[in-house]
Amino acid sequence: MARPRSDEKRSAILEAALRVIVAQGLSAPTSGIAKEAGVANGSLFTYFETKAELFNQLYLELKQEMAVGAMQDFPEGNDLREQLFHVWRLWMAWAVMYPEKRRVLAQLSVWEELWPKTRMAGHKTMAGIGALVDRCQATGTMRDAPKGFVQALMNSVAETTMDFMMQDPERGDEHCTEGFDALWRMIA
Repeated sequence: MARPRSDEKRSAILEAALRVIVAQGLSAPTSGIAKEAGVANGSLFTYFETKAELFNQLYLELKQEMAVGAMQDFPEGNDLREQLFHVWRLWMAWAVMYPEKRRVLAQLSVWEELWPKTRMAGHKTMAGIGALVDRCQATGTMRDAPKGFVQALMNSVAETTMDFMMQDPERGDEHCTEGFDALWRMIA
């Protein structure tokens, strides 16, 4: 009879995968992840059938954590600009607070073994943010631009803003606001 699964072990494996990917990249062996998690290599496969499943699940967990963080205390009654700035500010704060998670999420986002269903589930976790961006874009200068193009521009401005906030933390709030202002002028 198989042992019951433990939420703590599952979490330990995901956290270990994050640390190992930061240190070794996506080619890191599962044996290193299991060792880092303090579990037997075979135990890792009790929780995740394959390395691909483990990494796909890690991607989803990171996307969800980022989305939940960005939507925390969402100001429903405020105007669109204030709502988007709220989400932006919390998104930037998450990235600055968790640079390793940001880096791993970026790697997993372009990983060739990320399953289409995982990518779609990741988009669903960001649906509230996407709907907000759509509302901002609807009457703006980019109202006719393809959604994917606008998202790519937004991500580029976000990544640049995050980089500057991390490189120059004393002016982090300024960089956050300036990045948002550039985004707002672009899409709204």
